[in-house]
Amino acid sequence: MSENITRRDAVKIAGAAGAYVLGAPGIQKVRAANEQVQYGFIGTGSRGSYLLKHLKGIDTGHCVAICDINPTALDHGAEAIGGNPVKFKDYRELLSHKGIDAVYIATPLFVHFPVTRDSLLAGKHTFCEKSLVFKPEEVHALRALANDRPKQILQVGLQRRYSRYYQAVKDMVDKGVLGEVTHIQAQWHRNPGWKMKPNPDLAAQKMANWRLYKEYSGGMTAELASHQLDIADWLFGSSPEYVVGVGGHDFIFDGRDIMDNIQMIYKYPKGRKVSCSYISTNSHLPYFNSTRTEFGELIMGTAGSVEITIGDDTHPAIATWFREPSPPPTVTKAGEKKEHYVAGATMVAAGAQKGIPILLENDQVTGSEGFLDREMKFARRYLYSKGVMIPEEGRNPVDIELETFFENVRNGKRPKADLEVGLADSTAVILSNIAMEQERKVYFNEINSMGKGKA
Repeated sequence: MSENITRRDAVKIAGAAGAYVLGAPGIQKVRAANEQVQYGFIGTGSRGSYLLKHLKGIDTGHCVAICDINPTALDHGAEAIGGNPVKFKDYRELLSHKGIDAVYIATPLFVHFPVTRDSLLAGKHTFCEKSLVFKPEEVHALRALANDRPKQILQVGLQRRYSRYYQAVKDMVDKGVLGEVTHIQAQWHRNPGWKMKPNPDLAAQKMANWRLYKEYSGGMTAELASHQLDIADWLFGSSPEYVVGVGGHDFIFDGRDIMDNIQMIYKYPKGRKVSCSYISTNSHLPYFNSTRTEFGELIMGTAGSVEITIGDDTHPAIATWFREPSPPPTVTKAGEKKEHYVAGATMVAAGAQKGIPILLENDQVTGSEGFLDREMKFARRYLYSKGVMIPEEGRNPVDIELETFFENVRNGKRPKADLEVGLADSTAVILSNIAMEQERKVYFNEINSMGKGKA
């Protein structure tokens, strides 16, 4: 969304949470397995137009219609996707379009739930950007609605699950290659991050800068941490037990009321921990020899560690594996064979471990390659070993998650980032913000009694 919206539009979108699609039809059927999925797109602001640019290169879907309350954003969306889609200002009109099988939703967070709900009620397969919902009552309401419509695909936009590197690391964790994974560090540091777009009309300013206001946004927790918390849940195979955190509105004073720096620690079963940091005053990333900035994760196990980042359109996803050095020898007191201790000043007598590239399919030598292809693989692997090159993921996971949604609409299979993945992620965002705002330890089972009967 840009700043070019009126006060009337601001009031309209703020009231969308009360809108329902009445008399909704049954689930829309894809007309034939070999046809493109006909889809509509709701919310063509910055994120929406970004996704539309990626959708333009995917030929298994066809954009029938787009929707946004902002005419400028609507035009940007049409330009991004091409093909002259029908334009709507009211999303309910798009949902009533009979020729649409599926819907993408990239609206501001505070209306994710009502638009997703209405899309499901209209019988559409639905892809909604993270975070899936905004309030505790919406967690319970969307679970009940989606479970009542099991044949409709519901996917949330958490693209790390669609990355081959993240999938490879998940496989390493499951097979014990990293030993017992006990800790994960995650950071997303920016300098300065979101900038306020001023508007003399406060209502319009809030809509144009919705991420910067608590009444519409989950702040840095929702927009940044949600991606990395989802990965922690995936690798550990569970949700956290509780979260503690500290945050502040300390450095950026432009009218925003969200925190501009936050740090959280999550306690998982079996004593495992995740520590997260998000700031707006420095973008340094201490991974990959500082060749990348802003965001990445460090997965640490008793037998090794992995540095990993999802990258972006310009810098593809990468990952590096570090084996854990051998444990130090036991120091014993002379003449006392049964009594063992480690000297207080003893340090691990091993040098720093060199990072090992994680090779994906395009670098694996199978024996079925032609001569040139095989030699190119050996050449790349040699350059990886010398640190001259770093293996990169061949496709942007954003493209894969969008394309896979179309596949799941056709084959009916459950998405990797499905309803429960999205709700667990939204729960983490909600409870983390409570922990920081109330300055207390918040247990994840508290969500079970929050907001019941309110949606």
